[in-house]
Amino acid sequence: VTEKVDQGLRGAVLGGVRNICALRGDPPLGQEKWEATEGGFNCALDLVKHIRKEYGDHFGISVAGYPEGHPDIIKPISELGRELTASEKSRSTVDKDGVECVCSDEDYKKELAYLKEKIDAGGEVILTQLFYDADVFIQFVKDCRAIGINAPILPGIMILMTYGGFKRMTGFCKTRVPADLAKKVEEMKDEEQKEQLKEFGIQLGADICKKVLASGAAQGLHFYTLNLENSVYGILEKLGLKATDVSAGAENENTFQGTLINTVIAK
Repeated sequence: VTEKVDQGLRGAVLGGVRNICALRGDPPLGQEKWEATEGGFNCALDLVKHIRKEYGDHFGISVAGYPEGHPDIIKPISELGRELTASEKSRSTVDKDGVECVCSDEDYKKELAYLKEKIDAGGEVILTQLFYDADVFIQFVKDCRAIGINAPILPGIMILMTYGGFKRMTGFCKTRVPADLAKKVEEMKDEEQKEQLKEFGIQLGADICKKVLASGAAQGLHFYTLNLENSVYGILEKLGLKATDVSAGAENENTFQGTLINTVIAK
C-alpha cells in the first residue's frame, strides 16, 4: 500500500503538484467501519509523517479538522450516562436514525490533541468537515488556538442544494443541523420547491461564510463543490469575492498555505 502512495506522490512531483490533502479516508462501499490495510498506514498522522520524511518540504500539506468531533466518535447521548455539559449541548446532533448523539468533551479533547499532532508532524493548513452551525466552527477555532494550534483553519462549506443530498450527507457525517434550519429544509423538500431550496442553500452558504469571516476565525474558505461550481460562484458574488479572472498557475500558489485561498480571502 505504501508503494501505491509513493507512486502517487512521485506522480504529483512530476506533474508539478505542490499541495496534498492528507486524509485517512472513508471505509470502502459496503463496509461499516474503516480498517487499516495490511502494510498500509493506520491514520492520517502516519501519512503526514511519511510525506515529510520522504519528500521534505516539497509539498504543502493540509489535514482534516472536525468541529463537531470525528463521526467515528460521535455516539448516542444515552451511552454517556450523565447530563450533557454546555459545550456538548452546542455540538449535539441527531443521526440518520433519529438518535440524539454527541462527541463527548473527553473525546473532543483527544480529537484536538490528535489534530495538533498532525500539525506538529508537518500539516500546514486545516480543512474542516462540513457544518451548518457557524458558532460550532468559531468555538472549534478558539479551542484549537488555546492548545497551540496556529495553522490556518479553513471552514468546509458544503452548499445545501437538494433535500436528498442534504439528508444523506448530514446523516453520513452526523452533522449538527440547528432546529430552525431543519424546519426550513423540511418545508422545501417537495420536488416543486427544488429551485427555492437551491436559492435558500446559496443564501445560507453566504450567511455562514459572512459570519465565520466576520468573527476572524476563518482565514479563507474551502468549498466542497461536488461539481456544482455555479452555486459556489453564487455565494462568492453575495460575498463580493468573485474574481473576474482567476489564474490557477503555479505562480499564484502559496505552497505554505496549501491552497489558493488568496483568491477568496477577505482583505
